[in-house]
Amino acid sequence: MKTFTAELVGTALLILLGDGVVAAVLLKKSKAEASGWIVITTGWGLAVAIAVYAVGRISGAHINPAVTLALAVSGKLPWSLVPQYIGGQMLGAFLGAVLVWLTYLPHWRETPEHDIKLGVFCTAPAIRNAPANVLTEAIGTFVMVFGVLAIGAYNPAAQSGLTPLLVGFLVWSIGLSLGGSTGYAINPARDLAPRIAHAILPIPNKGGSDWSYSWVPVVGPIIGGIIGALVYGWLFAG
Repeated sequence: MKTFTAELVGTALLILLGDGVVAAVLLKKSKAEASGWIVITTGWGLAVAIAVYAVGRISGAHINPAVTLALAVSGKLPWSLVPQYIGGQMLGAFLGAVLVWLTYLPHWRETPEHDIKLGVFCTAPAIRNAPANVLTEAIGTFVMVFGVLAIGAYNPAAQSGLTPLLVGFLVWSIGLSLGGSTGYAINPARDLAPRIAHAILPIPNKGGSDWSYSWVPVVGPIIGGIIGALVYGWLFAG
């Protein structure tokens, strides 16, 4: 139960701060409107760092089903714990999205574009090409899981408490370098649960939730995360 709660809280923080910075940049009459991609990627990197600092000592702060499944497949996490992790991550991501909606409550009506409102909650590709989009998400998540395992193996950083900050820098770098094509979901819960929230919440003139694309930021990260963990283990086991 403690693992479930920690993942719920950590993922809720991640989405509140991550989707929150997207809302700040995209929604009309926000003080941060149009401040750009560097603000979004920085906000997401800091969101990851804060979430890991908050619950890392309790659950390891996976805050991402792709990470959980990758660790389970590579033998670093018992499969019996996977439902607790993923259940907490999905519920936390949904709650975080609801909090973003509440935080920017007056701004939804001021923003006429359907795609901008949806973009606060979930990702969409710059060029819609399913195989290429899956590949992009897989590559980004591969880098994230490989990098997280490398950072965790570097004991001096872990002992000094720098690990969460370094993980945040890693996600920031992924966003800057690899995020321009699909918006770098690199996390099935980060995309799917807020997309569900978008579909349910009473957002004025919100349009559709783009379910035809919703499988891409689920399948791509799972594939990339598993390969990242297996490759890291193959290269550096023992």
